[in-house]
Amino acid sequence: MDNRTLSSAASESSAIEINKVLRNTYMLLGLTIAFSAVTATMAVLLDVRQPWGLIFFVGAIISMFVVSKKANSASGLIWVFVFTGLMGASIGPMLLQFLDANMGHLIGQALGGTAVVFFSLSAYALISKKDFSFLGGFLMVGLVVALIGMIANFFFAIPAMSMAMSALIIFIMSGFILFDTSRIINGGERNYILATVGLYLNIYNIFVHLLALLGMSED
Repeated sequence: MDNRTLSSAASESSAIEINKVLRNTYMLLGLTIAFSAVTATMAVLLDVRQPWGLIFFVGAIISMFVVSKKANSASGLIWVFVFTGLMGASIGPMLLQFLDANMGHLIGQALGGTAVVFFSLSAYALISKKDFSFLGGFLMVGLVVALIGMIANFFFAIPAMSMAMSALIIFIMSGFILFDTSRIINGGERNYILATVGLYLNIYNIFVHLLALLGMSED
């Protein structure tokens, strides 16, 4: 068997592995988003208010670290559902605020907008097969800037700055969808559990900040 045959076999094997990771990632992503929707709905029906939302969020952050440690084991699947379930429950209080203010229609608009952003960008990355790894540094810098801006606005509470920060985070997370999808299709991420967590966080943040942006615009 010559070098070209070996190279072709290795390339074919790599393509099969990438397709498997991609398929498993999107299947698990769909299941975890559905599970988050269930826990968020339960939180609303049970009238879960603060500080429970914050408690669930802290629990989700802790479980996310567990997921990263267990990602290569069977228990990683259980922990990814623990993580996404807690993340879903954590936005219950936010959803209740919109429902109490008779702005429940904005929740549907935010869901629709998030779906359009995710499917459009994912489709572009999948079809074009471009390598968006060059975005990594810019996105991390943008994330740090957004975090600093959010902390600063916690003290100043400037509505226009809140809108700007939400818009910036939506833009950054949209970039991360391209970046994370590109990593999968180019073989940079071979663990579908970690790939799912990355895409889930992108979708979650887009939804939360798009909803906040729509709420501020309505006000």
